[in-house]
Amino acid sequence: MAKRDFYEILGVQRNASQDEIKKAYRKLALQFHPDRNPNNKQAEEKFKEAAEAYEALSDPDKRRRYDQFGHDGMRGTDFRPFTNVDDIFSTFGDIFGQSGFGGSVFDEMFGGRGGGHQRQRQKPVGQPGSDLKVRLKLTLEEIATGVEKKLKIKKSIVCGTCHGSGAKSSSSRITCPVCSGTGELRQVSRSVFGQFVNISTCNNCGGEGKIIKDPCLTCRGDGRVQGEATVKVTIPAGVSEGNYISLRGEGNAGMRGGQPGDVIVMIEVEPHEVFTRNNDDVVLDLLVSFPEAALGADVEVPTLTGRAKLKIEPGTQSGRVLRMRDKGIPHLNSYGRGDQLVRVNVWVPTKLNSEERAALKQLSHFENINPKEGDKSAHSDKSFFERVKKAFT
Repeated sequence: MAKRDFYEILGVQRNASQDEIKKAYRKLALQFHPDRNPNNKQAEEKFKEAAEAYEALSDPDKRRRYDQFGHDGMRGTDFRPFTNVDDIFSTFGDIFGQSGFGGSVFDEMFGGRGGGHQRQRQKPVGQPGSDLKVRLKLTLEEIATGVEKKLKIKKSIVCGTCHGSGAKSSSSRITCPVCSGTGELRQVSRSVFGQFVNISTCNNCGGEGKIIKDPCLTCRGDGRVQGEATVKVTIPAGVSEGNYISLRGEGNAGMRGGQPGDVIVMIEVEPHEVFTRNNDDVVLDLLVSFPEAALGADVEVPTLTGRAKLKIEPGTQSGRVLRMRDKGIPHLNSYGRGDQLVRVNVWVPTKLNSEERAALKQLSHFENINPKEGDKSAHSDKSFFERVKKAFT
């Protein structure tokens, strides 16, 4: 069953702001909340559906990929359908704002339970890894069909000795003496307006609550080493120069168990020997002889997926553009594909032997071979100019 459009699910326009998207999701989540609709499978499915739409559209990178590639654009990212409502509460339980009395809107509506699911603050683990950018060159043939590529990249990987902890042994990680394992430092100040508590991350342990007494000898406490990895990336048909694909979690490993970064695959297009791309159309310059142009002919021309027959009508003028339907690049965000535009050029020979020269001189005496004065038939084809304008603008 085809998935519904995320914008349609939330009931917002495609140019909606992040605040509008958040408000729309909040409204649907409150409407279909499981505690408000007990034992209602339909409401639960709508609750999950709205959460999936919000997860994609609330993230600028995922939203950009969804706008470019549709549901296929969610592949290769950390986007995944929610299997149960617990995942939704743990992911989005904190977006519903504060009630003004220290609790969330869910706390007020459902007896302070938050629907039975309150998101707990977790201490950060290590430091996140950095992203890697990889440039991938593709041919027009690969873009026309889509392709899967294997990329070998050098990056930071998890240390095999300490398994990313950075510690020599399990006993080497001890409680931070500065924050006593909380990962936070609290500073209380008093004024005429009351008591204020300033909470900051502990600089000694980076908020982890643990420090390493005896670091791993292989990675020297970093939890990662330099290495290589091979990753797969699926390129959908119809991509263009400048498009990119994010591979979640395939970048540099995080320090001491931190989240890994991403690999950003930047698309580049290799110049083609015979084709020029114009949006989703491809343009081919075809040389034909004077007899073929004058008498008509069936010729074989290259396409992005092989060779195909093309009919040259009698009297075809040099510069005429012929259209081969659906022989171009597939549309990335919709069905169908572009066309192949064949620009006919009549070949004028530069070297003639005596026999050829004599034949052409004899031919030049015939009435219909030479253009007559005032004859504009070669330039009066209005549709020709319209086709050229459409093809190259």
